[in-house]
Amino acid sequence: QVQLVESGGGLVQAGESLSVSCVASGNIYSIGVMGWYRQAPGKQRELVATITGYGSTEYADLVKGRFTISRDNAKRTVYLQMNSLKPEDTAVYYCNVDVVVTPRDRLRDVWGQGTLVTVSS
Repeated sequence: QVQLVESGGGLVQAGESLSVSCVASGNIYSIGVMGWYRQAPGKQRELVATITGYGSTEYADLVKGRFTISRDNAKRTVYLQMNSLKPEDTAVYYCNVDVVVTPRDRLRDVWGQGTLVTVSS
C-alpha cells in the first residue's frame, strides 16, 4: 500500500559525489521522520542520516560534513547528497520513512528496496 522507491545509486570513484533520492507513494495520511540507512555486504545496517518534517537533521559521525539530507514534503521525497565519497561508503542505501496511513494510526516504518552505491579507490 505504501511504497518507497530509491534511485540514484551507481559506481563512483573516491572523492566524487553522488545523490540518491527516495519517493514515497500510496495511501499516506502523514509523514514523520525520514532517513537513510546503509548496509554493506555481510555487515549490519547502520543509520546514516535523519530529517524531521521541520528540517531538523542528524548525521552519523562517519558521514557528518560530507553528506547532506534534505526533503520535499510536497513531493514526499527525501534526498541524500553524498560528497567526498570514500570506498568505505560502499553499501546498499535504504530509505526509511515513518508514516501514518489513517488518521487513527500510529507511526510505522516503511522501507525501500535500496539502491547500491559503489565507491572505487
